[in-house]
Amino acid sequence: MNTLISGIPITYFLSLAGLMFSIGVLGVLLRRNAVVIFMSVELMLNSVNLVFITFAKAQGNVGGEVIVFFVMAIAAAEAAIGLAILIAIHRHKKTVFVDEINLLKW
Repeated sequence: MNTLISGIPITYFLSLAGLMFSIGVLGVLLRRNAVVIFMSVELMLNSVNLVFITFAKAQGNVGGEVIVFFVMAIAAAEAAIGLAILIAIHRHKKTVFVDEINLLKW
């Protein structure tokens, strides 16, 4: 399965996607700033998109590219709604650190 895409082996794309996903997971688990957490989630979604595009190009079909279109639409909606919620919380609590936000506690 070491097919070439534009002269580059498929393992390079998959390694890059794995590295991007790992960095995103570490960002979600280790950072406290909500904006950085959102960026890490977006990085993870983009790494999954890279895997879909890689396999779509390697197999010669457009199924993966269609899925990427929907994932990008969901990511855009998630970013817009997440940032709107974050702005509302920042106006109320004056912080963006997730360990200081306790709005759902009694």
